[in-house]
Amino acid sequence: MADLVVAPPQQPTDLFGEPIEAHPPWFKPEAFLRADFDPDAYVADLRSYVPLDSLAAELRSHLAALRAELVGLINRDYADFVGLSARLKGVDAAAARMRAPLADLRDKVAAFRAATAAALAALRAGLEQRASATAARELLELLLDTSHVVSKVEKLIKELPIAQPDSSNVQAISGNKGYSGNAITPPIVDAGIDVRETQSILLERIASEMNRLKFYTSHAQNLPFIENLEKRVQGATKLLDGSLERCFVDGLEHRDGKVVYNCLRAYAAIDNTSSAEEIFRTTVVSPLIQKIVPQNYAKAVAGVSSDDLEDDYEQIMQFVEKDCKFILEISSSANSGLHVFDFLANSILKEVHLAVQKGKPGATSPGKPKQFLKNYKASLRFLDFLEGYCLSKPAVAKFRSEPAYADFMRLWHVAVYFTLKFQDIAGGLDSALTATITPVGMHENQTKPKILLLKQSIKLLESLQACWSDEVLVFSHSDKFLRLSLQLISRYTTWLSSGLATRKSSDGSSNSPADAEWALSIPVEDFIYVMHDVNAVIGKLSESGHFVEHVNQLLASCPAEVLTLVKQSILQAVEPLKEMLPAVMNVMIGVIVKRSNEDLKHLKGITATYRMTNKLPVRHSPYVSGILHPLKVFLEGDRIHYLSEDNKTKLIRGSADKITATYYDMVSEVVTVARKTESSLQRLRQGAQRRVGASTDASDNIVSDTDKICMQLFLDIQV
Repeated sequence: MADLVVAPPQQPTDLFGEPIEAHPPWFKPEAFLRADFDPDAYVADLRSYVPLDSLAAELRSHLAALRAELVGLINRDYADFVGLSARLKGVDAAAARMRAPLADLRDKVAAFRAATAAALAALRAGLEQRASATAARELLELLLDTSHVVSKVEKLIKELPIAQPDSSNVQAISGNKGYSGNAITPPIVDAGIDVRETQSILLERIASEMNRLKFYTSHAQNLPFIENLEKRVQGATKLLDGSLERCFVDGLEHRDGKVVYNCLRAYAAIDNTSSAEEIFRTTVVSPLIQKIVPQNYAKAVAGVSSDDLEDDYEQIMQFVEKDCKFILEISSSANSGLHVFDFLANSILKEVHLAVQKGKPGATSPGKPKQFLKNYKASLRFLDFLEGYCLSKPAVAKFRSEPAYADFMRLWHVAVYFTLKFQDIAGGLDSALTATITPVGMHENQTKPKILLLKQSIKLLESLQACWSDEVLVFSHSDKFLRLSLQLISRYTTWLSSGLATRKSSDGSSNSPADAEWALSIPVEDFIYVMHDVNAVIGKLSESGHFVEHVNQLLASCPAEVLTLVKQSILQAVEPLKEMLPAVMNVMIGVIVKRSNEDLKHLKGITATYRMTNKLPVRHSPYVSGILHPLKVFLEGDRIHYLSEDNKTKLIRGSADKITATYYDMVSEVVTVARKTESSLQRLRQGAQRRVGASTDASDNIVSDTDKICMQLFLDIQV
């Protein structure tokens, strides 16, 4: 008997310490059993937070545990392994007895499998043969049906001349009998109507057969039989197109709704809607449109203006209402299958486009902005009129998506028109801003609030109103006109800010911009006009002003979010203009203070006056009465009534504060210098007296020059 496998000796930690299976939380032995275990990835994941030494130690510990477990399993079943050979006696004989039946069974299974495979192959061959026969039969039936349809179409086409009405005989009989439009229809005319209707029904039937023929030929292409039928099919198609065109034209001329309906169904069946639309355009629309546009164009040659399209559109709309409405109603009738036609775009609008383009090319020229805008708006109204015949939103969308609609809209160069108006409006404002300030409207009623006095401000509001007037605005480009409005406000603000900056930093240099020289050339009193106009412009462009309300009314069809953004953009553009008001006020205050400083310069003469005399001051200095004289003159001027009471208060308070601050600084300087001078003289005097031994009591009782100066300043302040 073989020896048992000796297990390695157990360590003391295995007996008294933690068990071998105890592992740290990060070590999971079951991860080694996964099919997708990757040792490199495992080590890379753990090394970010576990030292490699700790990982190696843990792996060695786990290996030792696995070996110990393997040895235990071997020792547990060792006796069974050793006695296995004794218990397997006679197994070879039993296996030999089983081999013969198993071999026989294997042969039978192989034979059955071969028979089954042969039967399956025969079945598949039969199915393939049947499928081939079915396909051949279907192809034969398709070819027979194709031949039958071709013959049927040719037979039906041959019947058409029999049903063709003899229009000359009908007209002759009608003329001989003298029938009027209101008389009872003669029998021959009724017969002609019946013949047209019968012919249209026959054509619709032929078109249906032609549709079947196209379907058959598309499924049997490149076959000799189909290629042999190609000439017959082309001949039948040509005859059908010609007969259908004659019948359709005849139905249009006689306004026969049933005939037109049947012909349209025939055109729809053969998927040739463009031919019907073109026939209607050339037969009905073109002659009548040519009577409208070329007639006015001939008048233009004689000297009468013909660029106006408004009257032409009125006549065209009357013509559409009278002569085209019947076919529009037929093509848009419910459950008719005729919605594939678009006579509005491909017949009416296309012909109008050609007539305007050839007969009145000057009508679409943006070089005449007023005439262009008038014609453009008339064209939009005409398009709205045509869209009125669309019975649903999808129909309107289909009408607008047609190439004829896009071609017609490309006639109108609205972008060029906007560029011209931009140059006109912006250029006019720029010219006004570069000119000198000249008050206007001085003799108007002064009780009216917010009257604009400067032509620059008047031009700004006129330009803003022009952007949103009916004579200028194009709704489809309203975003560009809004941008232009904001640019105009910004240009006015820049003109004002540059002028104020130039006035503030004026030092006699000639480098100031052209639109800023106005601030140097006008007297300070004219800044009252500037202040008044800026307040007036801000009021008109405020949230409660007429301008914002007018713009929102014009854009009322836009979403509320858009209206809010438009209002916010205008109000935001006005904010920099509001910030200019204190600067305008500071200009006026600065000039007043500068004029007052001329009188304040005499303050320094007080020092010299009281150093030459021992008299005490008894009255205020002469300069005092002139300090506030510039402010008084400014407030009593003829322009001051254009300044609001609130601005007057700000002007008075600002001027007084600055004059007082300047006066305080000058007084402080005079008193400080006087005290320093007196202190120096007193020290010199006392030193001289001490050297000669004289007494200083007499000099202490004398009023000093500084005290006299302070007394004089006190009297001046009291005034």
